[in-house]
Amino acid sequence: MHERSQLFGLAVDNALAKLINQEALPPTGIEADHFWSGFAKIIKDLTPENQALLEKRASLESKINEWHRNRKGQSHDPVGYRAFLEDIGYLVAEGPDFKATTQNVDDEITTIPGPQLVVPVNNARYAINAANARWGSLYDALYGTDVIPDAQGARQSGQYSPERGQQVVAYANEFLDTHVPLKDLAYGDAVGFAISADGLLAKRADGTQTGLKETAQLVGYRGDLDSPSAVLLQHNRLHIELVFDRSHPVGAMSPSGMSDVILESAITVIQDCEDSVAAVDGDDKALVYANWLGLMRGTLATQVSKGDKSFERRLSPDREYCAPDGSTFSLPGRALMLVRNVGHLMTNPAILDENGAEVFEGIMDAVITALIALHDLQDASRGNSRTGAMYVVKPKMHGPEEVAFCVKLFEHTEALLGMTPGTMKVGIMDEERRTTVNLKECIRAASDRVIFINTGFLDRTGDEIHTAMEAGPMIRKADMKAQPWIKAYEDWNVDVGLRCGLPGHAQIGKGMWAMPDEMAAMMKAKGDHPKSGANTAWVPSPTAATLHAIHYHETDVLSLQKELVSRNHASLDDILTIPLAKQPTWSAEEIREEVENNCQGILGYVVRWIDQGVGCSKVPDIRDIGLMEDRATLRISSQHIANWLHHGIVDDALVMDCLKRMAAVVDRQNETDPYYEPMAPACDGVAFNAACDLIFKGRDVCNGYTEPPLHQRRLEKKKR
Repeated sequence: MHERSQLFGLAVDNALAKLINQEALPPTGIEADHFWSGFAKIIKDLTPENQALLEKRASLESKINEWHRNRKGQSHDPVGYRAFLEDIGYLVAEGPDFKATTQNVDDEITTIPGPQLVVPVNNARYAINAANARWGSLYDALYGTDVIPDAQGARQSGQYSPERGQQVVAYANEFLDTHVPLKDLAYGDAVGFAISADGLLAKRADGTQTGLKETAQLVGYRGDLDSPSAVLLQHNRLHIELVFDRSHPVGAMSPSGMSDVILESAITVIQDCEDSVAAVDGDDKALVYANWLGLMRGTLATQVSKGDKSFERRLSPDREYCAPDGSTFSLPGRALMLVRNVGHLMTNPAILDENGAEVFEGIMDAVITALIALHDLQDASRGNSRTGAMYVVKPKMHGPEEVAFCVKLFEHTEALLGMTPGTMKVGIMDEERRTTVNLKECIRAASDRVIFINTGFLDRTGDEIHTAMEAGPMIRKADMKAQPWIKAYEDWNVDVGLRCGLPGHAQIGKGMWAMPDEMAAMMKAKGDHPKSGANTAWVPSPTAATLHAIHYHETDVLSLQKELVSRNHASLDDILTIPLAKQPTWSAEEIREEVENNCQGILGYVVRWIDQGVGCSKVPDIRDIGLMEDRATLRISSQHIANWLHHGIVDDALVMDCLKRMAAVVDRQNETDPYYEPMAPACDGVAFNAACDLIFKGRDVCNGYTEPPLHQRRLEKKKR
């Protein structure tokens, strides 16, 4: 049992109470009694409404299940289905057109399209690396990934390869020639650069000079006018820094002395308290909030070891430059930080209310992360939001009523903390079916606070399967992305966002590239995100952010959005098309392959979550390809098996056999981890049982979420 402090009817875990009372509150000027009494009142006032919203979810789910059961064996009736969803209030009537009016939003959200990182905030190293990923070396990103193919003499492993280095420089020069071109000169042929009253001067080998085709692309420089150490350019609102150092091994080989190309990369980062975090009690939540506090103070640091060297990693300072006119200016050294709170569903024993019940974690997150954000808002030198805003990404909301409840929670929090009304902005995750089909009204409910909408294939498909669980067996998981509803869903998100006036007020985002080692494939595929009209998309690492930034140079998203706003709107009927396997004809081998693939992914993630408290990591898939996994992966995989179990495609014995076989595979994949606890051959540990819960009880969990069984089993593991 954790020791607790009794504070105005709340029983607060001592680790959390100490953090708030001794570190978070004092610099804000808010008295502890005022905070805790007000916090207790918010919990008392809003808990019944939160609970009622969850009961409505359950009621709608029950009615939809009954509708499908009553039509078992009949062909699906899309017209009747849509009318039914309208009748029960699942699909709400759209109101008149409107435009979002969110004010005081930072440029990183309103006018700078670019990559977005999502990291578990309880991992200090990841959190710092993500914040510092605002700027990244293109040379390093190219050299260390498969974007430049491995070839004899040009391998990325082992000693430095001059041949590979030449290919990296050639790639970077081609990028520069395309997006910030010189007049009648390739970057690779320039022998030097200088700054003059006319702009950037590029020197040819014959002594003549030229400049940029677009002189306005020169923004600034460092060093001497005649021989700058850095030149700052801009294209599509993103900065490019050319670094010059003839003493550097790469610079020594360059005719101009160029030693690196630095790209403005991760424009925003979501510091995550939710899907990528395993936080099940007061100790866990105290760590989550402590790291968020360090980020808002600018003091978070961690020791990093590489080989036999150890050093402290801290948040990067702003970057200083001289403008061409001789004045000085700075650019942010860090990505703008958003914080993802937990959704409306979960409770957490970190705080118990006056009745001894666990407090809703979403309420807890809103109040405490906002309190901590005051450290940034009250001191402009902290350097996160320059407009006095706090950005909260809110996941797993179902429909406009739940968005309205989020806004009410923010209003109560602002009043408690003395924030200017409207300070807390909201990012709406479009990852639940009821939010997708009602997206316009969800945005309306937060029209003066919305700064973000984002799609997510894994969670969205998991909810699709769970919502239509009784309709019939689903197609294979790998076939989902080829279904009409997926394309309609992705287009619908952009169409609704544009027509609700999000450009200039909010981001329209796309989901994660999950394979951090497959950067060549990412470069081929992820350029579609800015081409779709999205001004941000998620990437799995700082390196991926630097590479994905290239796509925002290739596509001027803000101009494209002006064109897309008038295109034909995506079809709601397509979105409501259930991905059913009309007449399953899979062989026994194909069925086993599908189940083993899902089981391996579930076990590979769950064993780290339960045994080590790791909420996000690179998990090998069944082919040993590393995937960045979080709970969304579990949701789609567990719901898919649960669906096939329910409709008799597989039985319990086959699934259990697959689980045991895959436990041995996962054990092998983790055999070099000194902290790993093997599951096989006994397959009776807490982690293995958690995976079984996710599958065999998957139909019974609210909306098919993975958090309830995971939290229960993690707490069991911690008690042991």
